[in-house]
Amino acid sequence: MSQIKRILVTGGAGFLGSHLCERLVAEGHDVLCLDNFFTSQKSNVVHLLDHRNFELIRHDVTHPMWLEVDEIYNLACPAAPGHYQYNPIKTMKTSVMGAINVLGMAKRCKAKILQASTSEIYGDPEVHPQPESYKGAVNTLGPRACYDEGKRAAETLFMDYHRSHGVQVKLIRIFNTYGPRMHPFDGRVVSNFIRQAITGDHISMFGDGSQTRSFCYRDDLVEGMVRLMNTEDGFTGPVNIGNPGEFTIMQLAEMVQEIAGNNCTISHKPLPQDDPLQRQPDITLAREKLGWEPTIQLREGLTRTIEWFKSIDMSQYRAPTPNY
Repeated sequence: MSQIKRILVTGGAGFLGSHLCERLVAEGHDVLCLDNFFTSQKSNVVHLLDHRNFELIRHDVTHPMWLEVDEIYNLACPAAPGHYQYNPIKTMKTSVMGAINVLGMAKRCKAKILQASTSEIYGDPEVHPQPESYKGAVNTLGPRACYDEGKRAAETLFMDYHRSHGVQVKLIRIFNTYGPRMHPFDGRVVSNFIRQAITGDHISMFGDGSQTRSFCYRDDLVEGMVRLMNTEDGFTGPVNIGNPGEFTIMQLAEMVQEIAGNNCTISHKPLPQDDPLQRQPDITLAREKLGWEPTIQLREGLTRTIEWFKSIDMSQYRAPTPNY
């Protein structure tokens, strides 16, 4: 280890945040994990509590915080549609006020800061696959806008702090990510299908299943995030991090059924408003700037994830909101 850093991870007890904390702790850094536990659980990081270089802080990023840090990964925000639509005003506040608070800290501490943005800023895309240069097609008035527009506003704030105050910022646009430690009741398509398949429930299919997504395994995503943070050439991004393999939702359901060994009935439901019909990242920039591309393909990642789901007691997981 050439340099031990004090690193803040907001949303650090969430699905991706907890794995990021785990990696940074293993690398020897002094890790501050900040979370309000709206959609996460303490169980995600309980195994880290005995490490001398890990600290857990219960706090909401919409309120100011005073910490001394070298780097900040800003992951705090509900990311599943059922969660962020449950309290849309809170979701917008988390993205915008949270960004202002962590950027203020980064400015004061002269810390490097990474924003976990999202592929949702592209909306229901008219360009396929989506490069970082694409400006998006987002409905600012729809039920998903609290998340889409909140993340777009956060990107704007990050670049304004970079231009106005010289803050070292990094912008990552995360495409659909999955893996062990997903909340069983987060309402995302992978966790929904797996939970329903292993419990013998009907698989809930929104629309006819022809809409597409690209699924990135959590280890690949965390690797891309760390590589972006460690770039030193003034590169700010944004950069897409996701698996360019494109699958229909029907293909995903059939693969989950096959791996889980349970061919349960598929129940079709109306497609939600503004649900994107296509989603696939163009990762040319990630390959060029970070030397990154995914290594875990969907079948392997789903196998690992299903094994984890089968190993847990789902009754110990509370549904964070009624919308799952």
